[in-house]
Amino acid sequence: MRVAAPADKRFKRAQISPGRRRSWRPSWWTLARITAVCGVVGFGMYRAVGLALSADALTVTRITVRGNERMSRGEVLALLEGLRGASMVTADLESWRRKLLASPWVADAAIRRELPGTLTVVISERLPMGIGRIRDTLYLIDHRGTIIDEFGPNYAEFDLPIIDGLASRRAGTTLVDQSRATLAARVIGDLQRRPDLANRVSQIDVTDVRDAVVILKGDTALVRIGDDHFIDRIQSYLDLTPALRERVPEIDYVDLRFDERVYVRPSRGRRQRGS
Repeated sequence: MRVAAPADKRFKRAQISPGRRRSWRPSWWTLARITAVCGVVGFGMYRAVGLALSADALTVTRITVRGNERMSRGEVLALLEGLRGASMVTADLESWRRKLLASPWVADAAIRRELPGTLTVVISERLPMGIGRIRDTLYLIDHRGTIIDEFGPNYAEFDLPIIDGLASRRAGTTLVDQSRATLAARVIGDLQRRPDLANRVSQIDVTDVRDAVVILKGDTALVRIGDDHFIDRIQSYLDLTPALRERVPEIDYVDLRFDERVYVRPSRGRRQRGS
């Protein structure tokens, strides 16, 4: 059964008509004040950053140097002339690192920031492996064939073998042939396991990249040791030397590349063979 509910006239639906939305448009005076406030805040931030960057904690006031042995601390700092007093934050340390790498003695370098106001420079120096004779000039050479410096009296403390045959034969290339430098580095690296033998080597010739030739101190014979087993072959020559000298007093060269046989050529031009 349907029941009719009488309408209560006390409750009436509100008759609301949507009003027109008003957009806010700041006046020129408001804009001027906002602009002034932003300018003051921006200038304050600029000054704060400038003061922070100029503070002692963020200014390079001290440079420490580590890892240098051949180079003096003064030589390292001379390459970094102008870095002291720069900002710790904005200084381009990579560009300063490249300046260090321009020194022939520097193989690698790193520069680290250490607050307050300190930069630590770590140097890795090149190690000479020999004295390269290139086009009648002597140079200190590292294991990669990099020319460190021209050899002279200031490097007299280096007791290193003279390395011949390093010069590149191709025009327009570097002075040192990389494959020949690699052979010389292999010979010297192998000899480092036997310092007693290394100290006896006076010269190394790497003209033939498949056949290194050494000359020992107090000996004029050319000892051909090939491209491997360097220690064994030099030791073999030393063991055989008394017997060889009895048979051939004047030796031009001894060929040890064939392990089962030793070939000897006298200085007179005759060739003899020993076993």
